[in-house]
Amino acid sequence: MTTHDTHDTATADIGLIGLGVMGQNLVLNIADHGFRVAVWNRTHEKTLDFANVNPPEVLGPGGAVLPAKELADFVRALKRPRKAIILLPAGPITDGAIDALAELFEPGDIVIDGGNAHWLDTERRETALAARGVRFIGSGVSGGELGARFGPSLMPGGDYEAYKELEPIWNAIAAKVDRETGKPILGATPGRPVAATNADACSAYIGPAGSGHFVKMVHNGIEYADMQLIAEAYQLLRTVTHLPPAEIGEVFESWNTGDLDSYLIEITADILRQTDPTTGAPFVDVILDAAGQKGTGKWTATIALDRGVPVPTIAEAVFARYISALREERERASRALPGPAEPFTPLEGEDRHFIERVRNALHAAKILTYAQGFALIRDASDAGGWNTDLAALARIWRGGCIIRAKLLEPIAQAFERESKLPNLALDRDLGDALIQEMPDLRAVVGVAAARGVPAPAMMSTLSYFDAYRSDRLPASLIQAQRDYFGAHTYERTDQPRGSFYHLDWPADPRAEARL
Repeated sequence: MTTHDTHDTATADIGLIGLGVMGQNLVLNIADHGFRVAVWNRTHEKTLDFANVNPPEVLGPGGAVLPAKELADFVRALKRPRKAIILLPAGPITDGAIDALAELFEPGDIVIDGGNAHWLDTERRETALAARGVRFIGSGVSGGELGARFGPSLMPGGDYEAYKELEPIWNAIAAKVDRETGKPILGATPGRPVAATNADACSAYIGPAGSGHFVKMVHNGIEYADMQLIAEAYQLLRTVTHLPPAEIGEVFESWNTGDLDSYLIEITADILRQTDPTTGAPFVDVILDAAGQKGTGKWTATIALDRGVPVPTIAEAVFARYISALREERERASRALPGPAEPFTPLEGEDRHFIERVRNALHAAKILTYAQGFALIRDASDAGGWNTDLAALARIWRGGCIIRAKLLEPIAQAFERESKLPNLALDRDLGDALIQEMPDLRAVVGVAAARGVPAPAMMSTLSYFDAYRSDRLPASLIQAQRDYFGAHTYERTDQPRGSFYHLDWPADPRAEARL
């Protein structure tokens, strides 16, 4: 079934389906930038209520929220080529909305999935819609509720010509950073978005197919690792120096003025200084130590395993959340399994030196975490022919998203120096920083082991670095073992790569005649 509208009824620049928290905030962001947005929700009362509390006079000049009762009304309100954003829970609910739109859309119209979809679902949906002539964009949207309202980081992937239709809106609503400093430009308020001439929009075309949702997935994997590294730094400071949470918050605030400047460091400082309104205790102490998750970190680790790309820091961050959920088992184990008999304790006056070492260790581990994430994206881009611009990707993560950080500008510069850089550790500037800071990461990991403080992300990051810089690994022994028990063959150091050999081991049944 298709619809036939007239210019009188088609007045919306874009539409959005799904008025959850993210959907409502994204609609208001779009409308604040002067666009007319058609909206539809399964519950019409919610649609009307949302439109009524957001009349044109509270939005930016020219912006409007246009409620539709039926999906067909929603489609008729859209200017051609029709553009509709879907912001619904990933999976069957999103599939149902796409199928319903496909019945009403015409060739050339554009569906944009802005949810946390799995990138393979995005590719499946794009193929199905292409058979109808409908174009599809899978766009990562990062920044949470506040980002959606005042400027997210946007990662669109899919049909390039469809993206060009969407680009003016996406560039308008994206977070903005100062072109010279790379710092986020803040200050947007309802009805008054950021207006800056010397600004870059945190949105860029990622590539075809499922590339947009792939990089959003890896973004979230990096986010998992970053949060875990910060938590380990906090735990080490608290356990070794015995500083109270509020004072550790002051330490994090000071870190946020230097190379560690980032959104996650900033909010960590705030969290650690927060007291519980009920008990007056440090707020972090009254929160149960069992971390939840939505699954995107696991997706990142899984696809890395499938592709053979090492991302151990991201994987360990996922496993750390799993073990945190074993709350009752951990309570039992804490009584049954003793820690180190003589725990490490810094000498008097050494606390400040240890704090500085933790800072440097955290910075080094962050560089290596981004190195893992970008290596995974580069691998997928090469395999899929996406031609993803890694420098541009780093720059759109400087504002609007959860992992926005000062570190992303030197990362972008690294990829500008060498677009095919296989690993950020091999960059001139970032490599120098790692060389300077690795002694501190080694020392901090050693203290964690001696003191019995779990630091899986830092430990795995150090192992990743040492494995990556090694020109000889014990994998040679593993290959010999595989050939011994399974005749899996091996390569030789004195022969070209790709030539495989097998040795008739004494225990090999095929060698019985010789024995």
